[in-house]
Amino acid sequence: MEREQILKDINAIFIDILDNEDIVLTNETTAADVDGWDSLTHIQLVVAFENHFGIRFTTMEIQGWENVGAIVACISSKC
Repeated sequence: MEREQILKDINAIFIDILDNEDIVLTNETTAADVDGWDSLTHIQLVVAFENHFGIRFTTMEIQGWENVGAIVACISSKC
């Protein structure tokens, strides 16, 4: 799967979970850039990513995510 499509898919997941149609993610986006992206929401996002893409993440992978680009790269490596 191409990184652009992964970014579009996770953007849609963010919009759904955070109930905010105005979210536009880039590879550089961090939790500090998105209102409502806190630790609880992060868990919901991880579960949604896993379900959507049919993959599982390790704790080490999740802890290594510094921005959306890192999430996209991790998903890309598993798809």
